[in-house]
Amino acid sequence: MQRDHGCHRIDHTLTRRGFMATGAAAGVAGLATPAVSQQLEKKQKRVLQVYLQGGVSQLESWDPKPGTLYGGPFRAIPTSVPGMHISELLPHTAQRMHLMSIVRGINLKTNSHHDGRLFMEMGRRSGRFPYVGSVAAKYLMPENAPLPGYLHVTTRGLTDHTNAFLDARYGQLKLAGPKIPPNLIRPKSVSADAAVRSRSLLKRLNQRFSGRGGQKTFTDSYNASFEMAEKLMARRDLFEGEPSGKDLDRYGRHPFGRNCLLARTLLENGGTVVKVTHHGYDTHAENFNFHLEQLGEFDKTFCMLLDDLQQSGMLESTLVMIYSEFGRTPKINVRYGRDHWGTAWSIALGGQGIVPGAIVGATNKKGTAVSEREVDGGHLFHTYFRALGIDSSSYHTLGGRSVPIGDPARQPIQELLA
Repeated sequence: MQRDHGCHRIDHTLTRRGFMATGAAAGVAGLATPAVSQQLEKKQKRVLQVYLQGGVSQLESWDPKPGTLYGGPFRAIPTSVPGMHISELLPHTAQRMHLMSIVRGINLKTNSHHDGRLFMEMGRRSGRFPYVGSVAAKYLMPENAPLPGYLHVTTRGLTDHTNAFLDARYGQLKLAGPKIPPNLIRPKSVSADAAVRSRSLLKRLNQRFSGRGGQKTFTDSYNASFEMAEKLMARRDLFEGEPSGKDLDRYGRHPFGRNCLLARTLLENGGTVVKVTHHGYDTHAENFNFHLEQLGEFDKTFCMLLDDLQQSGMLESTLVMIYSEFGRTPKINVRYGRDHWGTAWSIALGGQGIVPGAIVGATNKKGTAVSEREVDGGHLFHTYFRALGIDSSSYHTLGGRSVPIGDPARQPIQELLA
């Protein structure tokens, strides 16, 4: 039975054409906000996004309601934080909640995959604004970064123009799992010297034609795409070879386990923003069976990644986000599923700049409405960047105009900020 019954599938693979077009369609001249950049500490900060695509159920994860009308069959279990309980489907995560916090009062006022995803990524309900990952790459990525600033490890998904009006170099680069995209590998028939000469010629042609007829933005976008590809080609070693048996046993030999191992490697080797998508949470049918399966896969794997970040000392400078585009309805439908629900749901945060072990917000006994500290994607957006040391009330500068980084009508969730 399909868990995403009634929804459009988003199985789109990464191709060279798609990779180039994503950068070309969205770039503008490079931005600079020295005042924002100066706020950052010398220690490199980074972001790990774990996106549970389709809409994970808050009732089967961060906000269980056992024994209530819509609670479902699973128990709530205690965590490493006194008084905090989460679903029994997350036993490993429960023992690490002293490293994480929960936001339980989210209301997006939409049940649309598209609108919910954009609100959670842009911090705005509408318009064309850069995603969290692209903004973070813009203000956190070092000048000499060894890897592209925003790397998204996913086996499928939409080709979003995540950088919007930011320079194309801050757009996401998708990696279809732990293998380097084959179209980014230099053909064997082309020598390294020939590749260098070809790149040199391209630069000269760009300098000659850039700016003619308003083509500078278009040219710069393609240049940024080539630069990202070159960085990946220079670090092909990160994708070669098999992970150790010990790591595979810890993380799991399934695709999500391997993708999280790649995420760890990318963060350890200079990645600024790394996003890993775990697909399969659009549970319109057989919600409980599918969450048993999906969260069973997510739980230990995520915790191994969290443990490794903590033990390496990276967690304190890495903002960790576990989020979806919305949650799922309290009411259980005739197919034993839960439908789209943006009205009262939860996410989890940890690491850089976040108070650990906190719960912000609450829902009522049935989980049908927010009863305390209601927030939305705009509040969360501000919170992410304040946690990273970036003033989200300041502006992107765009040559003659300015655009607020975050929605001026929203503020950060102060209770979450360390």
